[in-house]
Amino acid sequence: MQSVRASGSPSVAIPTTSETREQLDRIRSSQEFHAPDRGRRFLDYIVEEALAERGAYLKAYTIALEVFGRDASFDAQNDPVVRIEAGRIRRALERYYLVAGQFDKVIITIPKGGYVPCFRHSDACPATNLGPPSETSDSPDPVVQTVRPSKPADHSLLDESTVQSAPPSWIFYVTAVSLGLITLFIAFGIPFLFSPRTPSPTNPTDRPDFPQVLVEPFEDISEAGASAGIARGLTDEVIGHLAKFREIVVISNMPAALGGQPLPKGPREPRFALQGRVRVEDSRLRLTARFVNRHDGSVIWANSYDKDLRIQDVLQVEADLAQEVAIVLAPPYGIISQSDTATIPSSTSDQRDDYACTQSYYSYRVDLNPKGQAAVRACLQRATERNPGNSTYWALLSMTYLDELRFQFSLDRVPALSTLKSAVETARRATDLDPQNARALQALMLANFFNGDVEAALKVGAAAYELNPTDTEVAGEYGFRLALSGKWDTGCELMSRAINKNPGPKGYYEVGLAMCAYMREDYQAAELWVRMADLRYNPIHHLVLLAILGAEGRLDEAREERDWLKANAPALLANIRNEISIRLPRLEDQQRILAGLNAAGVAVASQ
Repeated sequence: MQSVRASGSPSVAIPTTSETREQLDRIRSSQEFHAPDRGRRFLDYIVEEALAERGAYLKAYTIALEVFGRDASFDAQNDPVVRIEAGRIRRALERYYLVAGQFDKVIITIPKGGYVPCFRHSDACPATNLGPPSETSDSPDPVVQTVRPSKPADHSLLDESTVQSAPPSWIFYVTAVSLGLITLFIAFGIPFLFSPRTPSPTNPTDRPDFPQVLVEPFEDISEAGASAGIARGLTDEVIGHLAKFREIVVISNMPAALGGQPLPKGPREPRFALQGRVRVEDSRLRLTARFVNRHDGSVIWANSYDKDLRIQDVLQVEADLAQEVAIVLAPPYGIISQSDTATIPSSTSDQRDDYACTQSYYSYRVDLNPKGQAAVRACLQRATERNPGNSTYWALLSMTYLDELRFQFSLDRVPALSTLKSAVETARRATDLDPQNARALQALMLANFFNGDVEAALKVGAAAYELNPTDTEVAGEYGFRLALSGKWDTGCELMSRAINKNPGPKGYYEVGLAMCAYMREDYQAAELWVRMADLRYNPIHHLVLLAILGAEGRLDEAREERDWLKANAPALLANIRNEISIRLPRLEDQQRILAGLNAAGVAVASQ
């Protein structure tokens, strides 16, 4: 059970699942629990998710989709529905326990700063909340950071830092003895409370040769400094978006009083800089941004953005512009990745060789050559050995293991189960090292999906997307998994938006869009999309084309694809029903693809 069910004293038993559910029923049936139906659904959902040990996935994005029926475009910053409802339920619970539940044995609360409920007996001392990280609070009450005890890794959950408000005084009190014991625990590091952990690689020293990007304060060039505040706001927003990408290190040279930090000196001085100029005239705002090589002053990329301040408020304009800039620069296949690739061969250090593995991974993903996969996997294995605390290396290694299974690189045999096991284990290792690394969550989503745990995969995917919606690779993969799991409209829309913003890797998501078109019986569009994909090495891509040709009744062309698969991937055809079920969990979707394959002359064994 995740530690949302905690009591402050080891001698006091935590509530059991049945006790917690009985208390929930008692609350819901009380006339003193003032909450609308939507709020009651909200409370039911978060309690059941926590009891099922999925509390770490209780984010605004996930709740909005599952409880409030929002779609994949939900943005918690612009739509406060979850935050507002959480505040209402907190107040409703407080009223209940003050009026009707004074003598109840089990206390259910929702600590501020997150959505993970806490369950404890009424005679227990307050516990450190181990819920998810702070979301925007529904209340102006101040929050304080709490000390987080370590625990054995629960690989299936996202172990994150926590901020929470002090618990209501009417529930708990802390005696001087308790405070003294807590002080001793912290001072002497009692092993069973504070076990050592690998540090999270949020420190640039854990990414020693990842590209460093200096974000210079954006310059206000309006008359009389009319846009100085907007320039500062844009600088902050851009830094915030870029810092979510673990493949780069973001540096700011802003004065220390404004939250900046000194620049590294010598050979580790940032290679790249992002510069911006802001001008406001009447109601029009123009941002001119450029990305430069600081070593020679060359301009790598530049663009101008115009906004009408009469249509959007300033805060939204700042957020939108910052995201547009970050999407161009930071994701895989973005400007930073492309620019840094050219510098890799000039270095012979082990660290630089390790970072080169990340670039090699994304290069291999462009053509999905099985030979490239083996080389990249070996490279990343060495990188994880030399950098065991780097979450990104473990995440990419997990995806190379998984590629052998999902792309059928073992053309003459079914990949061993140990390959899938390795993918799952390394993805879990990546998320344990850095739960805030969207790439690690992406790897865990994929590993869970192909391991048959679709529900867990989609929850991790939602968490990854909420963590960094600017990462088009995360958005595309999450959309792909949503679509294949049967949520075709939502998933295909998200995948399409990701491709339009940043089209890499070319040829991969095109197959996903081909599947989207196939499922709506638009076979002409499906064929156009799949032929844009790389058909040289990937048997799955050939299989999708074969189903399309079968559905269209083009049997001569289908025979060519079938012959290619027989010659190059015999194990795939021999195990076709299982291979389809791995990728399409819903029986009705499986049957539609199998019908196309059957029409193309593929013998499908009965179940």
